[in-house]
Amino acid sequence: MVRQIACRRVYEETSPQDGKRVLVDRVWPRGMRKEEAHLDEWLREVAPSTELRKWYGHEPSRFSEFRRRYLAELRDAGHREAAGHLRDLAGHDKLVLLTATKDVDHSQAAVLADWLTKNR
Repeated sequence: MVRQIACRRVYEETSPQDGKRVLVDRVWPRGMRKEEAHLDEWLREVAPSTELRKWYGHEPSRFSEFRRRYLAELRDAGHREAAGHLRDLAGHDKLVLLTATKDVDHSQAAVLADWLTKNR
């Protein structure tokens, strides 16, 4: 069973209701010290490849294609173990997927939340 999954910017305030807090970016958030992030995990292996991330460039007009390519990456050997681990986390507790991007709705965190909800 997939429990509540939320997406937020890593720079936002933490909440006692967060559950597990997992950073899903490949690159550490600019200007943030590790102790300020209050993370349970940094799961960089589930993030989009560097090539895909650079191609996307957080351009909303490319989001549909980014989503398609990223979902394909989640099935490859390099992402499969991390994606499975994230699915396990989502099945046991509330989960907050954290990203540094300003547009959370058009981020890998949003794609992951949707994917986790549909792939119980």
